[in-house]
Amino acid sequence: MQFSHPFLARTFGFLGTVSFRMLIGSVNFKWAFYDPDVDPNVAARRLILMFWHEHILCPLFFRRHSPVTMLLSQHGDAEIVNQAAQFVGMKCIRGSSSHGAVSALKKFIQLPEHNILAIVPDGPRGPYRQLAAGGIFLASKLQLPIVLLGVGYDRPWRMPTWDRFVVPRPFSRGRIISSPTIHVPEKLSRDGLEHYRHKIETLLSRLTDEAEHWAVSGEPLAGESIVCMGPKSSLTYYGHSQQAYIGNAD
Repeated sequence: MQFSHPFLARTFGFLGTVSFRMLIGSVNFKWAFYDPDVDPNVAARRLILMFWHEHILCPLFFRRHSPVTMLLSQHGDAEIVNQAAQFVGMKCIRGSSSHGAVSALKKFIQLPEHNILAIVPDGPRGPYRQLAAGGIFLASKLQLPIVLLGVGYDRPWRMPTWDRFVVPRPFSRGRIISSPTIHVPEKLSRDGLEHYRHKIETLLSRLTDEAEHWAVSGEPLAGESIVCMGPKSSLTYYGHSQQAYIGNAD
């Protein structure tokens, strides 16, 4: 079903936002940072944030008015996410890392108060958890560091879609693990682009697997310490993770 009609998209966006905020408010969230400075709510520098398409609603439930701009495809279905983002004070720009990217990036650069660009690198149509090279090219071209988010839930429902879209169960556990900043060299060759694409795809999959394991197990991470609590979010932010292993993207 297409939701390109503005009224239909806005209605579904509003209803979806209200319903999902009620659901997500019941989830016990914890967030492990390898570097707390990349918290999207406090980061004072431009970043490219990447996470899998199945968790595309995740940024909508950071604290309201976080400095994040989502890069959404021009497909009609993405208009629902666009409308939902507006309801929580987040901006979106339309295009993808491969189609309409130039126009989208011009809009992003003109938004100094929104310094983080969120990308789902396997969207908008997959394949599932296969990272496209577009985001790596943008990071190289613009010399913006990449931060990866591994997201996991305890026994979530999964929709029968190409991305196995995730819906957390009420009162379950949700976990996020963020990588440190990953710097991609400028002017990459085709082989260099593929090298970083593969490395970052592997790392994002590893972080997602670790977040899912953490959510299912419910075990604490060694060295946990509360950094801050979002006043309008159920997210609890934790400091440097000593248990999960990131490895080196180089």
